[in-house]
Amino acid sequence: MSYIDWPVGKIATEVPGATAVFFKNRINFCCDGKKILSDVIERKSLDKQPILQALQALSQRKEEQLSLEELTNQQVIGYVLQRFHEVHRDQLNELQRLAQRVETVHGKHPLCPTGLAQLLANMEAELEQHMRKEESILFPLLANNSAPMARGPISVMRAEHDDHLANIETIYELTNDVTPHEDACNTWRALYLGLQEFISDLNQHIHIENNILFNR
Repeated sequence: MSYIDWPVGKIATEVPGATAVFFKNRINFCCDGKKILSDVIERKSLDKQPILQALQALSQRKEEQLSLEELTNQQVIGYVLQRFHEVHRDQLNELQRLAQRVETVHGKHPLCPTGLAQLLANMEAELEQHMRKEESILFPLLANNSAPMARGPISVMRAEHDDHLANIETIYELTNDVTPHEDACNTWRALYLGLQEFISDLNQHIHIENNILFNR
């Protein structure tokens, strides 16, 4: 799918992660929301190929289908590292930026998700520590089929997964179940779209580890 003829605001609010691409290229999806991407690119004399490639990669991220049960431990770990660990780091960085913007501009609105930016910052710190423990300790054990030695770290990771899911419940509480109000601006809508993707990805990430990789 090519987004070259889409309005910038439509891309920002329908393609999770697109706001980071726009931010990198200084494309204002709020003020220029109704303008067509090709026109904005031309006006700013930007190179369209990297932008379109980045947007295409984001749109394909949700379309991946793998039969993980048929893969080796090493292959599942490689998939988790690329599809979730790297992605979560990008997601949380951008979500914090959007949340801070929404709270700054719309702090007086009764539906403003006040406290969301701080929650996401806390989640980023906790999730980063969690992923580093997996990358440096647990995953090497599983890749080498050292099951007895992996049991202790697995129990710790499962407990931390429960903590991550509890944080997701707090996100729902702060955001009216991640539902933007009808007059929400593009930034607010992009934030909630990104939150929906992050929550979906984190749940899938935890499912693959708990119910496939760890169960082995």
